[in-house]
Amino acid sequence: MVGIDEVARAAGVSTATVSRALSGKHNVSDSTRERVQEAAQRLGYVVSSSASSLASGRTRNIGVVIPHLDRWFFSTLLSGIAEQVTRAGYDITLYNVTPDREHRRQVFETFLRRQRVDGVIAVALELGEHESKTLLSLGMPVIAIGGPNELLPTLSIDDVGLGRLATEHLLAMGHLDIGHIGADPEFDIDFHIPSSRRHGFELALRTSGVEPRPELFEPGDFTIEGGFRAAKQLLGRPGASPTAIFAASDEMAIGAMLAARDLGYRVPEDLSIAGIDGHELGRFFDLTTVDQFPAGQGARAAATILHELEQSAGSVPDREELPYELVVRGSTARIGA
Repeated sequence: MVGIDEVARAAGVSTATVSRALSGKHNVSDSTRERVQEAAQRLGYVVSSSASSLASGRTRNIGVVIPHLDRWFFSTLLSGIAEQVTRAGYDITLYNVTPDREHRRQVFETFLRRQRVDGVIAVALELGEHESKTLLSLGMPVIAIGGPNELLPTLSIDDVGLGRLATEHLLAMGHLDIGHIGADPEFDIDFHIPSSRRHGFELALRTSGVEPRPELFEPGDFTIEGGFRAAKQLLGRPGASPTAIFAASDEMAIGAMLAARDLGYRVPEDLSIAGIDGHELGRFFDLTTVDQFPAGQGARAAATILHELEQSAGSVPDREELPYELVVRGSTARIGA
């Protein structure tokens, strides 16, 4: 096995310089770093994680606490985190928090306390006071992605604003009878994303002088299949007759498009449909959406954590609003067009 001494001799520097260059320290010139990296690559030398941790007190590992691994939004956000941290030479440890309270307690009170990570990113979890204080007690950078948290630095997305923007677009197209596919209470957990988007939907309607109609609401489960079922119920309900549908996620919006076509509706000539997320399938289905840039959310969180670890402590903002943008495609049109 190639050792650090051999890399130092090949690069013409000390072993200490090799260690600094390969660990990403800033007190090494670019030319020296390149020479060391070239020598290490040529010799097949890889820094021992255990040795590096002993020398620096760092694990070069970022912990990500996340509620779902099999949903598009979360996997896409996670890819944004991974791209940033691996490029900086860090690994990722995933902590999948399930609805089981005991499992969740173990993640915060046991797993994260083992000091196997240098920083923690908590994704879309409404953390209680005890959980938040537990994270702060770890003595490492922590950032949450999601709704507000008075105790932790947070990257927030305005879900009311997302729902309002999508609905305002449909209203601007002349639609007044707008159906909404949201979610059952079992999916309205943590930051209550479905109810926040529904609130934005209803706020936009009332601001335009349109009273929301209960018969134009149908719950789904944030999947394509769930959107398909919900749209079938909504479009088949006597007296409903929406000219447009706003779905609380792109996957449900895609399901609604498939259901509409199955029932003989033309999209957008007979029925306009809009969603939220910026799903990669949106281009294929020509879906109008409010893009919340999930990969960018992950990248921003990772960059913030890495900046504090590599540059200076105290650089994490208390709260930062994440961007979103209306993307108009062919699934929406003016009524009667």
